[in-house]
Amino acid sequence: MIFRKTEKEPEVRTEVRPSLKRISVLALVILLAFAGAARAQSQNPILPGPKPADAPSEWKVWIGEYGSKEVTFAVGESEGRIFIIDRSLHKRWDLSSPPVDRSVEVERTASTWVVVSFLREPSGTQVLLTNDLGWSKNTYGVDDQNVARMKPVRGIDELRKDALAATPPKETGSFRKTDLVELAPLDPSIHLDIRYATANDFLATPVYSQARAFLQRPAAEALLRVQHKLKPLGYGLLIHDAYRPWYVTKIFWDATPPEGKIFVADPAQGSRHNRGCAVDLTLYDLATGKPIEMPGTYDEMSPRSFPDYPGGTSLQRWHRDLLRRAMESERFTVYEAEWWHFDYKDWKDYPILNAPFEKVGLDAGAGAVH
Repeated sequence: MIFRKTEKEPEVRTEVRPSLKRISVLALVILLAFAGAARAQSQNPILPGPKPADAPSEWKVWIGEYGSKEVTFAVGESEGRIFIIDRSLHKRWDLSSPPVDRSVEVERTASTWVVVSFLREPSGTQVLLTNDLGWSKNTYGVDDQNVARMKPVRGIDELRKDALAATPPKETGSFRKTDLVELAPLDPSIHLDIRYATANDFLATPVYSQARAFLQRPAAEALLRVQHKLKPLGYGLLIHDAYRPWYVTKIFWDATPPEGKIFVADPAQGSRHNRGCAVDLTLYDLATGKPIEMPGTYDEMSPRSFPDYPGGTSLQRWHRDLLRRAMESERFTVYEAEWWHFDYKDWKDYPILNAPFEKVGLDAGAGAVH
């Protein structure tokens, strides 16, 4: 009995140990695979760091801009906390959450004290209270459909007539041959939302006759590479505008009041859009097809349009920075006043164009579409 038992034990052990060894090896392989994927994602150069959690929806209604031309406050979220930036005093206060219907002391010194709270007036207006002063939330012309609007200084029909009769500025020197490429056929995951072909633009009337987008071939190829970099991360590019005929630039300039000129190109200089080397775009979610939230709205004429605007939520700023890093990785440069506007590196090498979309590929000055 004893002899038989001792003989069987090694047999049992030799069957169990290889099984445990195989399990251990398999577990190690799985762990290494997950670690490799995580490391690859964390080392992805276009990622602006770990993706933050979204802010609670009940907080978002209070996030935005408050005040007047002289005194403005930016209310945002960072790392799960609400903050208030007083631009006039260059101060920032951090709160645990929006103090609705209650007051919170955010600063007290020997000479000053600041108490803040948020409230909603019977009219629905949202107000930030600082001590005994109330500041209304600024919409900057953005309507309930999240479309930025602006009242033109003159009628659009009159502006269009004048622009079509005008002549683009004369340029000297040699330029590359124009080769405009239509963007949508390059990849089905590149989506279009050409606002200027609809009434959902800042002028509330169409200025394009077709919802199409073109770029010079090197810029179009670079944009396609950006799309391929974003796909594994679950994002696609949503194009608002690309090549823009010069006459449309003149309409925008003449329609915009002086305080908004920073957001539109001077037709006397021509726009990089006119050269087919600028693109207005944002991100959309590949899984849902929905546009990604950004700190500000496309074509909004406000501080929220600046690429380094500190307000909004952590996730909105992360997505804005992801778009910028992806575009910069392919030699596009963001415009200093618009997070959505990117210029391709070779824009100076191309002439100002004025061909409407219908004539692109037919007009010798507009180049061919492939």
